[in-house]
Amino acid sequence: MPTNTAQQVFKATLIHAPVLGEIQISEQALISVDEKGVITSVLETGDQAYSTLHVEAETEGRLNCLPEGQYLLPGLVDLHVHAPQWPMVGKALHLPLYEWLEKHTFPLEARYADTDFAKEVYESLVETLLANGTTTAVYFGTIHNPANQALAEICLKRGQRAFVGKVAMDDEEQCPEYYRDVSAVEAVKQTRELIDYIVSMPGNEEGLVRPIITPRFIPSCTDELLHGLGHLASETCCHVQTHCSESDWEHSYVLERCGKTDTDVLNEFGLLGRRTILAHSNHVTDQDCATIKVAGAGVAHCPLSNFYFANAVFPLRAALEKEMHVGLGTDISAGPSPSIFDSCRQAISASRLLEDGVDQRRSAGERGRENSRIDFRHAFWLATAGGGEVLDLPVGKFEAGYHFDAIAIDVKASTSPIAVWNGLDQTADVAQKIIYGATRANVARVWVNGGERGKPK
Repeated sequence: MPTNTAQQVFKATLIHAPVLGEIQISEQALISVDEKGVITSVLETGDQAYSTLHVEAETEGRLNCLPEGQYLLPGLVDLHVHAPQWPMVGKALHLPLYEWLEKHTFPLEARYADTDFAKEVYESLVETLLANGTTTAVYFGTIHNPANQALAEICLKRGQRAFVGKVAMDDEEQCPEYYRDVSAVEAVKQTRELIDYIVSMPGNEEGLVRPIITPRFIPSCTDELLHGLGHLASETCCHVQTHCSESDWEHSYVLERCGKTDTDVLNEFGLLGRRTILAHSNHVTDQDCATIKVAGAGVAHCPLSNFYFANAVFPLRAALEKEMHVGLGTDISAGPSPSIFDSCRQAISASRLLEDGVDQRRSAGERGRENSRIDFRHAFWLATAGGGEVLDLPVGKFEAGYHFDAIAIDVKASTSPIAVWNGLDQTADVAQKIIYGATRANVARVWVNGGERGKPK
């Protein structure tokens, strides 16, 4: 087997979900990673070239072995993070969405005119997400480009794969005077400026950090702004992110104002395409789903925040059966946890609630929605390969051609909530226990593009 002395070789038991509904385990596999952080091969113990590569890598000092009790998983993908809301995590979740925005969220986000404050918050956020195993994050910023630039710089410095967007919001009726874009023209102009800034950042030639066009949601944007951002998306081929049919209030507002659903409005303005991420989408119709699928757009399923603000449970299993692109988001701070493992668990719980129903006054046959549940295998796919699929990026799997974005999960960590029993638990059992129980304490190491992350360069 030809070798490249610049390549690293990792030896570990791999747990990943390259196919929806299936978890694959490779005991003591060898993963070769080139100098650009791309996987060139994955060899299992029975492969003919395994022994040769093992000896060569070990002799040349290129073999990285995970210790007993550690398992290698793909890095987690968080499709929906409100970066400026990090100081608000765990606060005001008893309020309805509109009041939560007006009384707490907008006042906090307005503070990011202070770039020093922004840097302090964003350093903490990116460090925390990496420590929780999130190797790819999709960020809403604020209307302030100096703060957005700082977020992009911090992601690059810390080595996190990220998308950073300037929030665009100009509607005078829905956005407070102290926190909105002065005009649609200016919002588009500043979005373009952030795109140019991120693309040209020194050290970002490989595009580890990317710009993303970010209309907050239709209620906060005038038609002129939506039109301008749609034109910009077509021109630049950038990703797009926004909220879609999140709650009863938001969904109804768009129907009343536009006479059509969020999905149709976004499609009409050129904001629905293969690189579009639709956060929530709890109230999408069957026709909306068909439109989203045809466009190739993806849904950021945010089960934690949906419990607080959606007024409904996203029909996840139905979306997956329609072969829509779906991944997971924490929705910090409407979601009170920075852990995508928590999102996995809540996605499972939400699906069971939808299937079984929650109102005991109804008969069992009328209480829920049939065939709605997912299990740990679906959830893990959503958190890894599914997220990569939404972003149209080669991440989330251990396969040749994919970026080596990975996390080492230590089930023997001193404060681990995971109990593994010799003689009772096989690796397949450990995989389930990780998905149901892993916390920040279990994330021992993090790699992005083959480089270990978590500390400033």
